[in-house]
Amino acid sequence: MHFKKIAVIGAGTMGSGIAAQIANAGLDVLLLDLAAKNADLIMPADAAVERLVKSDPPQLVSKKVVKQIHTGTIEHDFNHLADYDWIIEAVVERLDIKKHIYSKLNDIIKPECIVTSNTSSIPIAHLMENMPVRFQERFAITHYFNPVRYMRLLELVVGEHTKDELVNKLSQFNDVVLGKGVVKCNDTPGFLGNRLGVYAMQVGLFEALKHRIPIDDADAILGRPMGIPKTGVFGLYDLIGIDLMSDVVTSMREILPDEDAFQKVGTDPDIITKLIQSGYTGNKGLGGFYAETKSGKKVRDLLADNEDDDIWRDINPLPEIAEKAALAQSQQEEALLVLIQDNSNYGVFARSVLAHIFCYAGQLLGSITTNPQDIDDAMKLGFNWQRGPFEMIDAIGAENLQILISDAGLTMPNALQIDRPFYQIENNHISVLDTIKGYVGVSLPVGSFRLQILRRTLPVLAQNNDASCYQIENDMRLVEFHSKANALRPQTIEILKYVADNPGRGVIIHNDAQHFSAGVDLNHFRALIETKKWQEIDDFLAEFQQAVVALKYLNVPVVGAPSGLAIGGGFEVLAHCDALVAHVNSTFGLVESGVGLLPAGGGVKQTYLRWFNKTGDWNQAAWQCWMQIGYGKIGTSPELSARYCYFLDDRDVQVMNKDRVFLQAVSLNENLQKSYLPPAKPAFRLADPQIRKKMFEFMEKGVTEGMFTPHNLTTAMAIADVIVAKDGEQQNVSEQDIFNRERENFIRLARTPETLRRISTLLDSGQAEDN
Repeated sequence: MHFKKIAVIGAGTMGSGIAAQIANAGLDVLLLDLAAKNADLIMPADAAVERLVKSDPPQLVSKKVVKQIHTGTIEHDFNHLADYDWIIEAVVERLDIKKHIYSKLNDIIKPECIVTSNTSSIPIAHLMENMPVRFQERFAITHYFNPVRYMRLLELVVGEHTKDELVNKLSQFNDVVLGKGVVKCNDTPGFLGNRLGVYAMQVGLFEALKHRIPIDDADAILGRPMGIPKTGVFGLYDLIGIDLMSDVVTSMREILPDEDAFQKVGTDPDIITKLIQSGYTGNKGLGGFYAETKSGKKVRDLLADNEDDDIWRDINPLPEIAEKAALAQSQQEEALLVLIQDNSNYGVFARSVLAHIFCYAGQLLGSITTNPQDIDDAMKLGFNWQRGPFEMIDAIGAENLQILISDAGLTMPNALQIDRPFYQIENNHISVLDTIKGYVGVSLPVGSFRLQILRRTLPVLAQNNDASCYQIENDMRLVEFHSKANALRPQTIEILKYVADNPGRGVIIHNDAQHFSAGVDLNHFRALIETKKWQEIDDFLAEFQQAVVALKYLNVPVVGAPSGLAIGGGFEVLAHCDALVAHVNSTFGLVESGVGLLPAGGGVKQTYLRWFNKTGDWNQAAWQCWMQIGYGKIGTSPELSARYCYFLDDRDVQVMNKDRVFLQAVSLNENLQKSYLPPAKPAFRLADPQIRKKMFEFMEKGVTEGMFTPHNLTTAMAIADVIVAKDGEQQNVSEQDIFNRERENFIRLARTPETLRRISTLLDSGQAEDN
């Protein structure tokens, strides 16, 4: 399955991103680009590597993997490709340049070498025109999505002569080693992901302008209520780059036939042209539809009674339709029904967008692929949709679909003229309706599991609006958080307590949302702080502590299986597990100090204990723990998290493919069951009082020099009071004593006006939701 020598030709955004992901997998890769224009300039490939090191979000799992990316020039190092196993072409989207490279490769590469292109739009038939059949047999398109580390989709497009063994090898390698969800596509213009994804963006843009929907309101409706990232359409335009999106749209328009529905939205509205001409190209430029200013985030007002497009205003509160949809989601009800049953202008807008997306998806079914799962997977893996269009159609039902299509003045595609759901459960197995084969089992590689698809087949043991407990194979338990941002709330704790009382033979804590958990719900705490309900805060924290410590000392193993953010209280749950099986893109950290609080679900306790286990010295452990929690240190990968003892290399496992996390967690849990004994309760010792003096002096100096605020000092010393003894205080303490000190100091900080101000600022800015 492994390739021993891999090269990437083209060190632009995509080429360097592909090289980075290969390095992230622990493999060496050669990155080639043109030579520098003169001797005084850095080589483009070297410049690309420098950008990778500085990238934010980081494209590398750690900066040290950069040493596995070797660079060179096409002019001087091309012949080195003669003994390579896989060569990925990622140069500019010009057919003549690509074909010139293939011709040169054909002259030098060994017979078994595989060549693929990262083209996003050029059909393989055009790329392989006039190439020898023996070259075509080992050629395919491997279309990655940007940013390569974080976007999970790989579109694998094969040609008329591509060998089956090549397809299988590329599929398995990209799945297991590079962590991609592989969708095989027919050789059609735009392939699959961009064909529907770009169309959906354009429809949202045109319909918002047509219905005169404010930019931020449109994104609020087209985002989370539809199960699409919060950026919606206009925010995603800014993120990608308005000029780049214009190029993508132009390319799609040129390659698609005149009768394709894309052509109706495949042009740039006047506002797009004006923004590009004035330098407003999105986040990389002066701003775009949104802009960050000294007074906060602003949105462009296109509806102002003024011909000037450069008018900015504050972000609107969520429109009523989006509020209702959010409420429905929080109660595990269908948010799409809220949108399509709304009779306001916003409801008309939402219905029209959904109708066009569903209609176009139906038109693609049968031409690009016969299996709806391929299209659904492409949108979930390539555009981070929570559900694909056919899953959404099932959610609203055939009758509502008919009304949507009719009201939009569209013709129902043949593929949608059915009286059965696209997905169904039979004999506890889920199948999908292929247009040719009828119902077939959902397709996942061996060793893969997607809870989003398969949860409907699992017996539910306990469930509420915020979390669920399922029974899984071998009488084990699966705990899933499913509140907004998977924030921890009182009902979440109820499910943790339930599983502690009913653990079966082992427990897995996992979900396949974008983030494992953003921590305890700050909105809940803000309400309690504003009403000065200190006892309720203490009761919640005590319940949380009791739940996680019960998990820690169960008579069966508990394995955490996170991906994405696992911060604050989310990490505190994981910190009490016996082991972790973590996706390589997991981010761990205790960040409570940023709002003037401290971790009070055992986060300080576990961090202190782990540093003691590492150093063997309670004073050193206290200093490391204090600095780490005080600065809110995070690790943006398991490898980086190991520096902070969030991830323990001697017991925890990292996995490249998110779809493989769950079953590896199950396997690890079953292995632990064979000789499992719960951990012994640790004895703690508070650090010596002089350590507290050292900490105070450090903070006081920082305040004097303007590095810290007075409240930073207050927060830091509250953290210190959890783990450092005061003069004359008993130093030998129990685990429960540390728990009590966490709660006491948390409430002390919560009583300060500055903490409430910081929490309110974070929540009101929307940054907590962005995380």
